Amino acid sequence: MSAVDLVTAREALPVGPSVFLAGPTPDKSAPVPSWRPDAVRALAARWDGDRPLSVLSPESRNGQRADRYETQVDWETAARTAATVVLFWVPRDLRTLPAMTTNVEFGLDVATGRVVLGCPPDCPNPERNRYLIYVARRHNVPVCTTLEGTVAAALGLVGERLSATA
Repeated sequence: MSAVDLVTAREALPVGPSVFLAGPTPDKSAPVPSWRPDAVRALAARWDGDRPLSVLSPESRNGQRADRYETQVDWETAARTAATVVLFWVPRDLRTLPAMTTNVEFGLDVATGRVVLGCPPDCPNPERNRYLIYVARRHNVPVCTTLEGTVAAALGLVGERLSATA
């Protein structure tokens, strides 16, 4: 198994295979555990490429926030653009993980051919993911219902994209 390197918000973007973890980020005003550590562990357990995989997370290392909102948005936009694959996981909860920014990012990225979508049917507000799922299917984006399945689909797409450029 090759290494997985975690790159967090505003850190230098690496060259090589990468997965951006898109989806709702817990807010300090309504703290809940982040889903991203589970995603990183699942990616690390499954990654078997011949090069390290960079996992790009919009969450800050040690909880250090950006000096300016625009700094964070610019990094996230650059990271999604640079990523081999953008993994969207949307465990939507309108109280704690509303995913409003995620909706916009998904709309910007859905037609790139580099996206997978995961929407758990047992999240607090699955009905609010209906439109994302519909749009994903119109663009032939893989749609998964578990984090493990979403990770597997993302790594499959990483492999396809690496093979296509080899």
